[in-house]
Amino acid sequence: MTDVFSVLRVLGMLIMLFAMAMGVPLAVSWYTQDGVWQVYPLSMGITLLIGLGLLLAMRRYKRELQPRHGVMLVSLVWALLPLFAAVPLMLACQQVGRPMSFTYAYFEAVSGLTTTGSTVLSSLDTLPVSVNVWRTFLQWIGGMGILVLAVAVLPLLGVGGSQLFKAEAAGPIKDTKLTPRMTETAKGLWGVYALFSIVCALAYWVAGMEPLDALMHMFSTVSLGGLSSHDASFGFFQSPLLEGVALFFMLLASCNFALYFVALRKGHWGSFWLDSEMRATFVTLVGGGLVVALLLWGKGVYGPLDALRHGMFHVVSIASTTGYATVDYLAWPVFAPVFMLMLSGVATSAGSTGGGIKMMRMLVLVKQARRELTRLVHPNAVQPVRLGGAVVESRMIFSVMAFMLVYGGTIIVLSMALLLTDLDPLTAFSAVIASVNCTGPGLGSIGPASNYTVLTDFQIWVCTLAMLLGRLEILSFVALLTPAFWRR
Repeated sequence: MTDVFSVLRVLGMLIMLFAMAMGVPLAVSWYTQDGVWQVYPLSMGITLLIGLGLLLAMRRYKRELQPRHGVMLVSLVWALLPLFAAVPLMLACQQVGRPMSFTYAYFEAVSGLTTTGSTVLSSLDTLPVSVNVWRTFLQWIGGMGILVLAVAVLPLLGVGGSQLFKAEAAGPIKDTKLTPRMTETAKGLWGVYALFSIVCALAYWVAGMEPLDALMHMFSTVSLGGLSSHDASFGFFQSPLLEGVALFFMLLASCNFALYFVALRKGHWGSFWLDSEMRATFVTLVGGGLVVALLLWGKGVYGPLDALRHGMFHVVSIASTTGYATVDYLAWPVFAPVFMLMLSGVATSAGSTGGGIKMMRMLVLVKQARRELTRLVHPNAVQPVRLGGAVVESRMIFSVMAFMLVYGGTIIVLSMALLLTDLDPLTAFSAVIASVNCTGPGLGSIGPASNYTVLTDFQIWVCTLAMLLGRLEILSFVALLTPAFWRR
């Protein structure tokens, strides 16, 4: 039990850190006089007291965090922080006469922190502006990961911070040591993230957005989250220039932030294109956009320029797991929306703010499959799997294969759970895929012209679980359920 107590001590610190984040919507509410500023000090106080109580109760259990502690803490953070994030949502909506159930509030908070971008709220344009700021700010916090931020700003975690980084970081990047100290690595990654955020917000503002709209859409663009302050999503603006800005930053955020960190640190931008995963990500997103654009043009849906504009924007938006929409793409030829949803599983790089299985894993799988095909013809050939000139260890290959097995099993089990509730198959499967990949909009009745309010409470909880599993990359949660995890 001392293992659990030491984890709860750090969790208390993280809850207190999270309480400070509520100062952002508080400042916006006070500045705009949207009438709900009182809910944020109350929510902040509740969160601070619980975090402080946990910290004081467990203060005797200070010890170095081990890998198992990191897995345990990451799972607790992503399951419990949405509880505190949901409090201001419920209180603010209650105050403006739009009561929100706990199921909806928790779903909305999970959607924000996991950067999924699904929503159960309607009439977003008439919500208090601070509520929309809080929803999108949750995505910005979750984009790089609250635990990576903790490693950067809480050096009192000591060497245990490396275990947090490895448990939180996406895919194979968790074994990458960019600097001698994990604290410096986390600071560097958050520094790049903050730099992109500032430039993105300024670009939106210069391109025509109001300052608060620029701030909120920056939050949901660099995090690849996709929540908007408007019911029409990005289509509210009807601006090719703003779509171009969003497209550029979605492409940037889809690539490994560690590459930007190294390039800025060493000044070697020339080798940026040499990274095989980055090339594959860029080719997949841009190439997929061109394929859909040609389809829309060939089918006569749009003229050539509009086909390129809408095809490229929506492919990058959905495939990067952002989820912005400017039109109802479910009205397009059926290949296009299904193709975009499938791309959301593989298109983003490890170390990006996107969801899905990550391009790195897909490359490993493809190269492993090619090696097995070669062995059928040349059984004695020695052909190691290589990425970027380096040999991929067997341990990583086995890890990728295990992840894919659990990933596929998770989608099947959760989809069958939705089908048990008599939800139509298209909506059921797309809801689970969109939630596990942290994409947001799906197909059927949860497309871009609708939202998740069409689902029952049970169906909402299934999608909530799918979002949490997707953000935890599934294996971390599954590891908690194994007897070996709890055995000394």
